[in-house]
Amino acid sequence: MNTAGQKLKRARERLNLRYRDVEELSQKIAERRGSDEYTIALSRLADIENKGTLPSLYRLYSLCAIYRLDLSEVLEWYGIPVGSLAADAASLQLERTHAVNFQGNGPGEAQVPLALDPGLDFKKTTYLSRLIQRWGKVPLMLLDGLDLRHHRYAFVGSEDWSMHPLLPPGSLVVVDETRRKIAASGWTSEYDRPIYFLEHREGWLCGWCTLAGQTLIVQGHPSSATPPRVFDLKQIEIVGQITAVAMQLEQKRTRS
Repeated sequence: MNTAGQKLKRARERLNLRYRDVEELSQKIAERRGSDEYTIALSRLADIENKGTLPSLYRLYSLCAIYRLDLSEVLEWYGIPVGSLAADAASLQLERTHAVNFQGNGPGEAQVPLALDPGLDFKKTTYLSRLIQRWGKVPLMLLDGLDLRHHRYAFVGSEDWSMHPLLPPGSLVVVDETRRKIAASGWTSEYDRPIYFLEHREGWLCGWCTLAGQTLIVQGHPSSATPPRVFDLKQIEIVGQITAVAMQLEQKRTRS
């Protein structure tokens, strides 16, 4: 197993730099930064490479500058997962409302849709994953920890008010395909009751579900005044449970 020190040593050797060269170059950085903390003495560099000595942040900065290495990647060598910073922060609950100031991108990348079928009808609720024509990789630190292989996207149509105000028209939702079993209990209010994404012969719909034998009752939000719909299980597919939603807080249009 290659240690961080060994990786730094290989980076130095690839550039054909001697210990003395690294020391002299680090002194130039120290002069530029106005601090001797950036200087790397010969003996200290030998200990970093061969004895596993941890360099200070200042010396690590100098090594990355000299070897043309990405600081975030080198921190990963030392077991500091910079790409998980935002995700770790999101897992910690703070009582006060606060801003998030993570800038820059971590090393992780996620597959996201970059191009959609031009025939997409935004008036109808749509299983968006089937209409994605092109995917691309984008660094998204906040998605760290999500199992994107089992999550799909869906779009609530601009004329679909069935789950308003929980899922307003125009919302983009994430569907977890591993959660297809209809829950009969376990919630305390409408806000934590599972909402399912379903496909039937006429298209797709979202709603609360009740299973009675081989009959599935799909119920909309009471505020929508949408009547419940009843399906035979053979006539409808439970695609999965909606686990996340992106929506506009200001609803410019009202229901006609």
